[in-house]
Amino acid sequence: MLPPIEPESRKSIPQVDFELDDFDADEEMYRDFYRKVAVREDMLVPLAEHHTPDGAHSYYVLFDRTATWGHPGMPQVLAVHLQRDREQRTFAFEQAPLPLPAMAQSWLIHRGCPHDAIGLNPEFGPQPADEATRALERRLAGDGDHYAMGYSYTCDDPDDMVTVVALRALDERAPSPFRVIVEEVDTGAWTRTLREGGFATVEDALQWCDDRIAGEADSLPPVRLAAAGSRSVGVAKSPAPRPPGRAR
Repeated sequence: MLPPIEPESRKSIPQVDFELDDFDADEEMYRDFYRKVAVREDMLVPLAEHHTPDGAHSYYVLFDRTATWGHPGMPQVLAVHLQRDREQRTFAFEQAPLPLPAMAQSWLIHRGCPHDAIGLNPEFGPQPADEATRALERRLAGDGDHYAMGYSYTCDDPDDMVTVVALRALDERAPSPFRVIVEEVDTGAWTRTLREGGFATVEDALQWCDDRIAGEADSLPPVRLAAAGSRSVGVAKSPAPRPPGRAR
C-alpha cells in the first residue's frame, strides 16, 4: 500500500502524535519504544487511530514511509498499541509491522480496540476498487485468529505496486490450509484490489508469491470452502517468522 496519498497530490501529510509528554517508562521499555517506533515518528502517517475516553489506551494503524528504503519487500504498515497509566504517568506498548492495513486493524482489534473505531481514513491511501475488496478487508480485519502469517513481500514499483501475503491455517483440517492474499494498486485510478487464493501446500503458495512478484503468476486458484456451518477465516493475531530463503 504505497504511498499514503496520490503522488500528484499537494495535500499535507499528517504526522502521528503518541501523546506521551510527561509519561515515563523503565529504561528498557523506553529504549525499545524509541528503537522500534519513535525513532521514525516524523515518517509515520496515521491511517487510522482510536483513543479510549480515559486516555489509557491508544491504537494506531501507521504507514511507515521509511520502509521503502529498508530491506526489499519489508512490510510498510505498523500497528501500535499504547497503554498509559495516568496515575503513575508511565506507559507500555506493543507493536507489529504488518503488510496490509486490514491485518493491522485485526491485530489491534484482538488487543481490545473496538472493531468499528479503527476504520481507515478515506483521505489517505488508494481506495477500494470494488465490493469484493471491501468484503475481504472486512473479513481480514474481523477474523484474526484463524491463520498465521508466514511470508509477505511488498513491491512499491510504481509500474506494479503489489503486496503478497502467505497465510497458514491454524486448523489443520481446513480445506485450503494455505492462503495467499494479494493487493494490487492501480496508480492511474488510485484504487486497490484485494483477492485471495487457496493452496494445498506451502510450497505452492510461496511459489505463486514468487511468480507474482516476478510478474509471471497465473490466476489465483479458488479457495476451497469449508463444510456448511464453518466460519470463514482471515489473518493472524501476530505474524510468524518469515520462512528462510524468501528474501530478495
